[in-house]
Amino acid sequence: MSQPKKAAPSRSAAEATVSASVPVPASAHAGPLSHAIFRVARLHRMLAGQLLRRVGLHPSQELVMMQLWDRGPQRQTDLVRLLGSDAATMTRTIQRLEHAGFVRRCPCATDKRATIVEPTAASNALRHEVERIWAELESSTTGDLTPEQQSEAGGLLQQIEENLARAAAQET
Repeated sequence: MSQPKKAAPSRSAAEATVSASVPVPASAHAGPLSHAIFRVARLHRMLAGQLLRRVGLHPSQELVMMQLWDRGPQRQTDLVRLLGSDAATMTRTIQRLEHAGFVRRCPCATDKRATIVEPTAASNALRHEVERIWAELESSTTGDLTPEQQSEAGGLLQQIEENLARAAAQET
C-alpha cells in the first residue's frame, strides 16, 4: 500500500536544507571559514528577501530606508558612503524605491550636482513593519544561541568585517 505523498517543500526551503548539509568542496578547503560565511550570507539574504517581500521591498532596500528614517533626507552620495555601496547600485536602488513610491528625489539646493533622497509618507508607514521583520530575522538568525554566544558571535563578526575592510583597502 502506498503512502500519501507529502507536499514538496518550497524551493527556497529545500535549498536551505540542502545547503546546510553540503560538504565543503575540495577546491574550497583552503578557505572553510570563507565558504561558511558565503553560505550563511546567502541563506540570511534569502530569508530577508522572503520576509521583506511582504512589504514590497527587496534585500538592501530596507537598509537605504533605515538610513533615511533615522537621518532624514540624504544626498545620494552620502547613502553610497554610509552603506558601502557603489554609485551605480545605489542609483538603481533609489530608482526602484522611487518607482514603488517609497522615496522622492530632488536636486540639492546648495549643490546642483547632488541629488537629495527623502522618504515618503508611504515608506514612513512601513517603518514599524520593517523593524518587526528585522526582529523576526534576528530571531531566526540567533535561534537558541545564549546572550553570551550572541555577543561573542557579534564580536567575531565585527573583527572579521574589520579584517576584510583592511584587506579590501590594501587591494585598491
